[in-house]
Parts: sequence; structure tokens; C-alpha cells
Amino acid sequence: MPTTVPAYGTEAAERLASMADVTASDAALRRFLHGLPGVDAVGLQARAATLGTRSIKTTAKAYAIDLAISMIDLTTLEGADTPGKVRALCAKGAAPDPTDRTVPKVAAICVYPDMVATAKEALLDGGAPDIHVASVATAFPSGRAALPVKLADARDAVAAGADEIDMVIDRGAFLSGRYLEVFEEIRAVKEACRRADRSAAHLKVILETGELQTYDTVRRASWLAMLAGADFIKTSTGKVAVNATPPVTLLMLEAVRDFRDAVGVQVGVKPAGGIRTTKDAIKYLVMVNETLGDDWLTPDWFRFGASSLLNDLLMQRQKLNTGRYSGPDYVTVD
Repeated sequence: MPTTVPAYGTEAAERLASMADVTASDAALRRFLHGLPGVDAVGLQARAATLGTRSIKTTAKAYAIDLAISMIDLTTLEGADTPGKVRALCAKGAAPDPTDRTVPKVAAICVYPDMVATAKEALLDGGAPDIHVASVATAFPSGRAALPVKLADARDAVAAGADEIDMVIDRGAFLSGRYLEVFEEIRAVKEACRRADRSAAHLKVILETGELQTYDTVRRASWLAMLAGADFIKTSTGKVAVNATPPVTLLMLEAVRDFRDAVGVQVGVKPAGGIRTTKDAIKYLVMVNETLGDDWLTPDWFRFGASSLLNDLLMQRQKLNTGRYSGPDYVTVD
């Protein structure tokens, strides 16, 4: 299950300090980000397509299904959310298949800030306090609010008990080239994630890649978020027309790999939105394994932002165990 990201070692801290000049001014940050290697779009798409053809069968598939379940941020982000719906989602996350206790728990329950306390209480009452509660914040999903409002949003969620904060970047500022403004906003939200006891909620930075227009801008946004202190970089809110895609996720996986090589700090990745089937989830796991290896194949470093994915994983899991598919009433409809 998710654990606290380890404190940076001396070498990593020194490497990060050496990057301070990069973020010292808007001009310096722009030079660095635009100096990153350009993305070979054709090569990226071909690589993602090739990885998606890998065939995973029998015991390997069973392992992948359980791993994917353990990586899910089970999500409800609707205006019609109620305490009852959130409590039901928490019960499902703690025991995805009540008839089979060998099914792993999910990694986290993701809700709006006003539902954090309800989720924390439900998980505690349900005997699953180890499941994290993630909360979207910073005027999700648009990000269109003044910075004090965004910081209050994050602080309220942390005060209510959120273990993780999923913030959205200001895409308008980023696409306008106001990189230092975006950097400083992420840093401010990172500080807002700190608790009175000096611990901190993890910060996932949502890039909303479907609005970033090009692969080069996705790479720049990934590096910007990591330089600002993101614990995870996340593709999408799930609220726009184009959400997580294999090429974009592959690009972000390569970015976190290169970032660790450069500064010695490991950052997680979370594709979100549009991942609905077991086949899709396994394609992403193959991508992680081939690009990053075992280091990232845990819920600490890779997550799926999803709501309907869990149901398909459960039905495929039962198919492997019994040899037959269940009807649609085998799983709850969220």
C-alpha cells in the first residue's frame, strides 16, 4: 500500500540544489525547458503502439490484474456526490469483491475536499485506514481561481485528513509561457500540503495533457512540475475530451526516468481518465515495466485514476479463476 516518499538523500539534495539556477528567473526556466530535447512524435507513437501489442497470459495476467487493482485511485468527482455514495465507494475500495477476500484493496479513494472527512471516517470504520484519501483541489478541474483561493482549497482538504492532494496547473499561464508563475504556484501548493506535525500530504500535479497541444509542451510541463516538487505527475482531470493516452503516458514515464537520472529523485506517474478495461490497464503496466522497470511497479509510484476500471478488472479476475464470465450484476454500479 502507499507509503511516505523517502526523504531525499544527500546526493539527491545536492543535485536538486544545483538546479536552483534553472528556476531563478522566468528567462532561465524558459531556456531550460525549451532546451529539452524535442519529442519524436512518430517514434513515440510507434513505441507506445508496439508496447500495446504485448500478450500477457495466465499467471502473468492474474498478477497484472491484482497489481492494477492495488494501483487504483477509486474516484467519484461529481456534483451529485453524497456522503452515502462516498461511503459506498470506500466500502468497495476496501473489499472490491466481498465474495473473495484475496482481492487486493485499492490504493486510494479520490473525492472533492468536502468529502474527505466522510471518506476518512468510512475507511476507518471499515477497517481500511491504510487506504489513502486523495482530494482534488486548486479549483479543480479548471484551475481558474486566484492563488489564495487555491491554497485555501488545498489546506482545507489537508486539514480534513487528505493524504494526497491532486492539483491542476494553470494551463493558460503555462501555454502563455509564464513558466515561473506556474512553478511558484506548484511550490505554494506543495507548502500548503504541510501539516502542523511537519508531515505532508503527497502532491500530484495534473497537467491536463489534452489541453497542452503538443508532446513538447507535455515534456516541458512534466519537468516543470517535477522541478517544483511534485510527488506525482498526472495526465488529466478526466473532465476534458482527451484524457490519458498511451503516447502521452509513455512520454511522462520517460520524463520521470530522465529526472531521476538527472537529480536522483523518483517521481510517480498517474494516468487518469478513459482507462476502463483490463486490456487497457495491462498495456499501461507493460509500458511502465519496459520503460522504468520494477522500481515504479508499485502503488507508491504508479496509479490509475479510474472509476469504472475496477469493475472490469474484477470480472476478468473471476473469469481467470472460474473459466466463465459473470453477468453485469456481479459487480456494483458506481
